[in-house]
Amino acid sequence: MKFKRFINVHTILMLVFILMIGGIIYRFFHWGNLIDLDMIHADDSEPRPDTFDFFLPLMNSEGQTVSTGKKAETIVCFGNAPFADDRDSEDNLANMIAQKTGATVYNCSIGRSYLCAFNYTLDVTDNPLDSYNFYWLCQAAVKAIPHSQWEDSAIALGNTAPPEAQEVYDTLWDLDFQKVDTIVIMYDASDYLEGNSMYSDDNPTDIQCFTGNLEAGIELLQSSFPWIRIIVMSPTYAFAIDKNGDYVSSDLYTYGWDVLSTYVIKESESCFRHSVSFVDHLYGTVNEDNASKYLVDNLHLNTAGRKLVADRFIDALTYYDD
Repeated sequence: MKFKRFINVHTILMLVFILMIGGIIYRFFHWGNLIDLDMIHADDSEPRPDTFDFFLPLMNSEGQTVSTGKKAETIVCFGNAPFADDRDSEDNLANMIAQKTGATVYNCSIGRSYLCAFNYTLDVTDNPLDSYNFYWLCQAAVKAIPHSQWEDSAIALGNTAPPEAQEVYDTLWDLDFQKVDTIVIMYDASDYLEGNSMYSDDNPTDIQCFTGNLEAGIELLQSSFPWIRIIVMSPTYAFAIDKNGDYVSSDLYTYGWDVLSTYVIKESESCFRHSVSFVDHLYGTVNEDNASKYLVDNLHLNTAGRKLVADRFIDALTYYDD
């Protein structure tokens, strides 16, 4: 009888409250394991970067894989300074790729070109440098532009014509693309530094835009050479230059459009839409933290930087090899 009087509602509520407090205290002292943040990458040679990389095999128009996994034997390079600098040296990026892969590599880069045309149509009397723009080089690759177009451009530019222009044109004109396995495209941050237009929502293939020119060129290559795998490589990091001539972060400085990282993000989206591989050099290769080790100025790669770029390209190139 006394026991029943002792076990009443208030006693039960008190016991529940004590147990609840005890459970909270227990969980507080036993909630997971304390991790030393310095040990997260202790077993890695270097931290794994977060990048916009995606390595895709050759795809058809229905999004189906058609890659045979065959080793690439013939590679064509489009771009500007990364491929064009020190063109005849063994330290040239295209030549490094040839040495490392054993492939035949055709260097169709133009050093002073952009991934953005100044005019919507090709008019050598107004802006002859557009003849060496990516999209118009693709037109040359598919033999859609007569030889006279380049002759007129060279005449209009005179001594300011890119010294490699005739070589590139002759290569594209004579090359049998039936034998080409891979096309790689890499333009540096020149479009960002020039303040060139980035993209157009109304016209995704507007060749007067950074991404539009890329997409127009890719579509032309894919429709003409559906057996060729395309790999696009982003610009590496580049320092902006402020009004005082000082190097500043390209994530904080714009020249009319947006910061460099946005150019790269938009470029990756263009590649994804067209099912082509994308190598993100801005975050995965030469970034703001290590740029001073791999650039000779605010923009151009040194030999060590090119080696990094070549190795990252080969990672993408061989990702689906048997």
